[in-house]
Amino acid sequence: MSVIRVAAAIVVSMLAGLSAQAGAEELKIGAGGAPTENILKPVRAAFEQASGLKLYIVASGPKNAFVDLEKGDVDAAAAGLTYQDWLALMKKEGAEVGQPGAFTPVVIGKDKIKVLVHKENKVNQLSAEQLKGIFSGEIASWKEVGGEDAPILVVVGKLTPGTNSMFFKKFMGDKPVAKDVIDATTAEDVRLNVASNPSAIGFGPLSLVDESVKAVQTPELARDITLVTKGKPSAKVQKLLDFISGDGKKYIKQ
Repeated sequence: MSVIRVAAAIVVSMLAGLSAQAGAEELKIGAGGAPTENILKPVRAAFEQASGLKLYIVASGPKNAFVDLEKGDVDAAAAGLTYQDWLALMKKEGAEVGQPGAFTPVVIGKDKIKVLVHKENKVNQLSAEQLKGIFSGEIASWKEVGGEDAPILVVVGKLTPGTNSMFFKKFMGDKPVAKDVIDATTAEDVRLNVASNPSAIGFGPLSLVDESVKAVQTPELARDITLVTKGKPSAKVQKLLDFISGDGKKYIKQ
């Protein structure tokens, strides 16, 4: 009888936990690759436990995140851009923000952009000129930069326009990007494509670097990560901001 009572108590406890989780208040953030991979994913579990809020990350890219914020579909939007650069991106993408002053931007971190290659790639360093050659298609073989005699496959994320813009502005200048590239989606998808193809090269947030890929040494490239709210941050968003600047720091790669 005691065993049955214990089992019943466990079931009741589990159901209560599931019920509490299901009823947890939600915090929804629309985001680009930099805030998603560098900050939001790393702090999510600890933040949810500490705050009692359920953190939903909508990895839709900077443009869609801001559009969703304007419509009220998310509580905040985040991107690897300064606020002014973000507004410029919105204008360029045909989604100009009508009242920039109606939003509150907060810098929540820095993002270091890393160039990623397959973990078995022998190349350890690339100069700015070499990067320009590779991503423009003028350098077509790894042999030209000290690697194997194999074609270079360039990977670019479609949902990381902020990262792309910053990288190409620094390393490409007026040079157009190669037309023959592998189209990935998110920053995580860029990493997966590079990890699965020995000839691939891509770039993305520092947090993408793990045992499946290698970050080659390049000229440093870093940017602000900005979170934006419509009006002042709500109490829920403020809890996230406080966590990121406090206990959450230990979960974030610097």
